[in-house]
Amino acid sequence: MPCLNPNILYLFFNSANMHRWNDHLTPVELTEMDKQAHKAAIAWILAKYEELDGNRMDWRRLIENTMYSFIQRSVLTDLKPQVFHRIVEERREQVNAFVLSEFDRMVPDPGDGFRDRFVEYMRSEKDTREDAVIRAAHYLATRWEFNLIYESNRSLYGIEKTRTEIDQQIFQHLDLRGVREMLSSSRETFDFIDLVGQLRFQKRWARTPRVPRTAVLGHSLMVANSMYLHDLDAGADDRRIYNDFYTGLFHDLPEVLTKDVITPIKVSVDGLSEILEEYERDLVDSDIMPLLDPSWRDEFRFMVHDPFTDADHPVFGTRCGTDLKACDLLAAYMEANISRRYGVTSDTLESGEHDLREKLLEKGKGIGARGLMEGLERIRV
Repeated sequence: MPCLNPNILYLFFNSANMHRWNDHLTPVELTEMDKQAHKAAIAWILAKYEELDGNRMDWRRLIENTMYSFIQRSVLTDLKPQVFHRIVEERREQVNAFVLSEFDRMVPDPGDGFRDRFVEYMRSEKDTREDAVIRAAHYLATRWEFNLIYESNRSLYGIEKTRTEIDQQIFQHLDLRGVREMLSSSRETFDFIDLVGQLRFQKRWARTPRVPRTAVLGHSLMVANSMYLHDLDAGADDRRIYNDFYTGLFHDLPEVLTKDVITPIKVSVDGLSEILEEYERDLVDSDIMPLLDPSWRDEFRFMVHDPFTDADHPVFGTRCGTDLKACDLLAAYMEANISRRYGVTSDTLESGEHDLREKLLEKGKGIGARGLMEGLERIRV
């Protein structure tokens, strides 16, 4: 079976049903899917700072180990972080065996080499620079969430202890320049991460009842992960893997400045799509680029401008925008299809699912969309 298969897609998607901080009062819905997406974006920033300091980053390892930590967390459900980390630390072999057995049950044939590298990841000491970046990104994303809910929970027993524990974990990673930048008085790096985090508030399929109510940021991670798995199947080189994954992860970032405009409006109002694209470009340049180190800006423009076009850049390499678009359509199809099968649907959602299916049959041949959709239908949700 290919690495990009229905079982692993559903494993990732189901994390939208895992609610974080559910023993606290939360002003907004916080899910594991969105947390993992935020973590992946923060890891990109931290790794870029490491490169600025002259440290070589293995981006393929960073992406894949982030994905493996996501799988491990998804399998172990929504344990409190303190419990999760203690169990993993003190019962590593038993936990690894359980995670692997559950992974094998849910994803029985994950593709050539993917499972072997997952086993290697779980057994490793996680002492590489990439693993340090992933850990730091995890705690920085947790800290962002905590700051969001803190005021609503100040009277709760143990809330200050939780704050201290999170900060202590972050302070252990001060050897990473990106962590120091986020904790410094200079706000640009933190502001970029905050901007990315705001996509957790924007729900997909505006005004349409749906379960789970996935957010734009979680959707972006589904696109990025799907594209990474497809690139493994295609034997893509490291540079294309990097471009495809992070283009998928950041492709909807301009929406934090414009909000999402649903497709029926875009296609019904003549010229609206072109106006929005031009306005998004202007806002990216005026509001987002100043938050990034100047040496990253051209690369970031390459990723967020026209993300669904195939490209072969003389500096930044290749990107398969056609297949990225197919992965984007596939993630949207899953959002509609799974909600309908849960029993929460509407005329808008059903017509949207039908249209997405037709588009995938036409434009998704490169990722094997027909087989993926048929496989998803066979999964019991």
